[in-house]
Amino acid sequence: MKALPSLTIKGKRLPLPIVQGGMGVGVSLAPLASAVAAAGGLGVISSACLDRLVSKRNDKKTNIYDAVYEEVSLARAAGGFAGINIMVAVQRDYEATVRASIDAGADAIISGAGLPLGLPAIQKPGDTALVPIVSSGRALDLICRRWERQGQRPDAVVLEGPLAGGHLGFKMDQVDLPENTLEALLPEVKDSARRHGDFPVIVAGGVYTHEDIRRFIALGADGVQMGTRFLATEESSATPAYKQAVLDATREDILVAHDPGSPCGLPFRVLKKSPMYLSALARRRPPKCDKGYVLLKDEKGNYTRCPAKESNEHHFCICNGLLSSAGYNPDKEEPIYTVGATAWRVDRILPVKALMAELAGV
Repeated sequence: MKALPSLTIKGKRLPLPIVQGGMGVGVSLAPLASAVAAAGGLGVISSACLDRLVSKRNDKKTNIYDAVYEEVSLARAAGGFAGINIMVAVQRDYEATVRASIDAGADAIISGAGLPLGLPAIQKPGDTALVPIVSSGRALDLICRRWERQGQRPDAVVLEGPLAGGHLGFKMDQVDLPENTLEALLPEVKDSARRHGDFPVIVAGGVYTHEDIRRFIALGADGVQMGTRFLATEESSATPAYKQAVLDATREDILVAHDPGSPCGLPFRVLKKSPMYLSALARRRPPKCDKGYVLLKDEKGNYTRCPAKESNEHHFCICNGLLSSAGYNPDKEEPIYTVGATAWRVDRILPVKALMAELAGV
């Protein structure tokens, strides 16, 4: 197989053009991110719920700033390049998470689940690359115009297509449209990136093999982001039950949840056999919000509103489900298993080193 090219982001050269996706809650922690970094890719931790996860691990209450700082530092300790994924939808903790990531020296902040329009204004990024996630050239143009007024441009962009796992940047009736495939969206996003400084475009959603990576690079992508492949590794912090559910999944087991769905209001790709999703589908779950990560502001400006707290008709508490799938509270909450559209192809759990060699074509 032909070797893959390197990927340079903000002057930092990754030996492989592979970015590990920041998956769910507690799946992408320092052990996974540092293993990917050591193998030549960009390892990425997920910031969601890190305060609770680190507090439990250390048996000491830790705020979100300190938890993020600790996890980023751990991920970077063994060398290579490691960053963090921060969801815009987690509004309450967003600014503190960005500050901690930059202070800890994260190599990149990757931010989506909403448009990160104000990201550069939070704190000067220093050596940390700022990388928005978009699903169209129009979204990237909007971000670039807003960031340019803040004296910043993206250092790279992730174009996430409709085959990705977790939250999607499309409306339900847009997910399956031919014009929204990665192949169709890539030219317009490349054009936007060239207009605003010619930074790298990284594609995500449905990328599975070495051949997939080569194909997208031939189409003009500078790199790829992959989540599901890294979920099915020894170093990921998904529970054994979560990994087994992925191994057992068929193509028909994967769906995009919407009603009921995530309180963030975005389509949400999951395994339909996830215990929490089955309960939500049958309306067995009472309205609940006791973790508060996706709270919205009320009319007084306080973070109090969550659709999952107000009714069980259309939404369910993804915070508890995702925490359970990472082993935080499985004795109290049912798990929700988020996956990409290619999860049905997973037939074994690999060490990261072996997976990276496979993806690199070694």
